[in-house]
Amino acid sequence: MTAQNSKTPRALAQASGTFTIGGDLTVNRLGFGAMRLTGQGVWGPPADRDECVRVLRRAVELGVNFIDTADSYGPYISEDIIHEALYPYSSHGGLVIATKAGLLRTGPDVWIPLGNPSYLRQEAEMSLRRLGVDTIDLFQLHRIDRNFPLADQVGELLNLKNEGKIRHIGLSEIDADQLKEAQQVTQIVSVQNMYNLSSRGAEPLLDYVTGQGIGFIPWFPLAAGPLAAPDGPLQRIAADHDATPSQLALAWLLKRSPVMLPIPGTSKVAHLEENVAAAEITLSDDEFETLAAAAAQ
Repeated sequence: MTAQNSKTPRALAQASGTFTIGGDLTVNRLGFGAMRLTGQGVWGPPADRDECVRVLRRAVELGVNFIDTADSYGPYISEDIIHEALYPYSSHGGLVIATKAGLLRTGPDVWIPLGNPSYLRQEAEMSLRRLGVDTIDLFQLHRIDRNFPLADQVGELLNLKNEGKIRHIGLSEIDADQLKEAQQVTQIVSVQNMYNLSSRGAEPLLDYVTGQGIGFIPWFPLAAGPLAAPDGPLQRIAADHDATPSQLALAWLLKRSPVMLPIPGTSKVAHLEENVAAAEITLSDDEFETLAAAAAQ
């Protein structure tokens, strides 16, 4: 019996442990990324909107209380579906919804950085309306736009924070030097970079934020490539845990750092249940090192 079939009745996400974002928002570390609640190319509506609504509601049932989205997913569609599925959010306990702005969408798979402070403010105001909240828990600069000073982009988010429209500020796809520059403007509580077993270019940033107690949200967390081949190390160790390679890849991330907040996304309930069941997998130090070494090769 696989992990997802035997363990779905309970709030599995709690087994991933907790992390407190910004000192006041405590979440279960295994969250949900809402990019997949859209059409192909992260553009337009999903093929099955009702299933996407079920995914979100099931995620919360399973103990997921950190959901990450962005204005650019759809665009706007992911936020709309979150509102449809989960509003009022207070009925689900301490549910934290993070969103982002800073990418302009002009078509499928097209992502254009746009950090004009007035644009960031506009998108934040629209996200407030779509999500139906007075304050966004975590608002992230989706990409730094090199056409505007970083201090101006982060500074506009600080203005919104001072107005009570956002609670905490995060950054996405940055390096440690950019984080330090932004920290000269205001507190940064999270970073979001691509990171997984096979793609570990953000390791220096991860080490820095681990030391600082800043949340690290790895996007594309399930990419495992050759590691997941039938005779690969991921498959062999997964078999020992009666788990799937994807579950093991998530378990590896959770063990990598206490500030790690993986957000695997899907538009299918069955896949969601499999992902969340990874919270109950504990790798030994030897298993962790074996996978890390294999990925490095």
